[in-house]
Amino acid sequence: MKKLLIAGGSHADIPLIQAAKRLGYHVTTSGNRSQDLGHAHSDAFEPCDYSDPQAVLALARKIGAEALCACCNDFSALSCAFAAKELGLPGHDDPKTAEIIHHKDQWRAFAHEHDIPSPQAIGCSNMEEVKAAIPKLRLPLIVKPVDLTGGKGILRADTAEDTLKAAEAAFAISKAKRIVVEEFITGTRHGFTCILRDGRVAFHFADDEMYHLSPYLVSAACTPTSCPQSSIESLIEHSERIAGLLDLVDGIFHVQFIQHEDGKPVIIEICRRAPGDLYIELVRHATGAPYAEWIVRAAAGLDLSDVFYTPSARCVTRHCLMADHTGTFEGFDFDETVASRIMNRLIWAKEGDKVTDPLTHKFGIVFVQHRNEAHMREEAPQLQKLLRARLSAS
Repeated sequence: MKKLLIAGGSHADIPLIQAAKRLGYHVTTSGNRSQDLGHAHSDAFEPCDYSDPQAVLALARKIGAEALCACCNDFSALSCAFAAKELGLPGHDDPKTAEIIHHKDQWRAFAHEHDIPSPQAIGCSNMEEVKAAIPKLRLPLIVKPVDLTGGKGILRADTAEDTLKAAEAAFAISKAKRIVVEEFITGTRHGFTCILRDGRVAFHFADDEMYHLSPYLVSAACTPTSCPQSSIESLIEHSERIAGLLDLVDGIFHVQFIQHEDGKPVIIEICRRAPGDLYIELVRHATGAPYAEWIVRAAAGLDLSDVFYTPSARCVTRHCLMADHTGTFEGFDFDETVASRIMNRLIWAKEGDKVTDPLTHKFGIVFVQHRNEAHMREEAPQLQKLLRARLSAS
């Protein structure tokens, strides 16, 4: 049996693990947390810091991995690209290309050079560079570490003084000690994901994003998207152009974008690994496409000739169960009419769990099917109230 290493093993990686096993692989998961939910679904767990490329390479050699698959994390994608090149394994971009894609400062510079719609931005390595960047950009600004995801370290700055404070905070948590200062873009926020095959988009899917307490951490996504077809066509064109410029290998290409007030999409982030919080299951529930299997097959260098486009046949929301205050988790109060339409769920919360940071604390994930698109537009933004986590005072 061939061996595949998934550099990770969180709840978000479960569909990838299961898909790899269905494809006949002996699957080893990794990471720093043995308690992560994905490890129960793999054949073996090996401790490994997947943000360390050398550690991932050493583990791949140790277990005799014949294929590598990144988990739902940019560090994992970068490490897998490095290890795959060292081992001569297919399915991954050159490490330098992976850095352009997954490091925000390099991506912004690339996008600007090639006229890809993206916010005006300046990458900075120290506070003097931040001070020099501020007068070159229009307020308000967004400050981000170049190498973190999930809204970590992102702050809006309305003044030069706010920008300096935000920059100090971003530098403090960036592993690379680099940040991006960029102009704030107004509009609605969305995801676009696709499978590249021979540099062309063979499958695509788009959603509308929703947020809970943090304006930078996606808490839900619903589909079909409200974006016009012209925006989707533009994103397909940009994705294929980027694939050609960077000579991208076959596989997933994921975009986070803002539908600007002028009616055109502005690309905010891109990545070449599965999005988190079971996003790939949203794709499957809405379209029927075996998205997790396609991602694993591409990462293993397998044939993708049977990948096909299929539109969303259902109106579905992937919703993260969260609370709006601190406290001790007691249970859920689910609206019965919504609960009856939950297609799938993964809940890890346990009675007595402490919530100290409601901005990021998640109790689980549910997939809700709506009657039609109009019903989805009305109901999806209300799900935090309709599927409420009950907390007592700490």
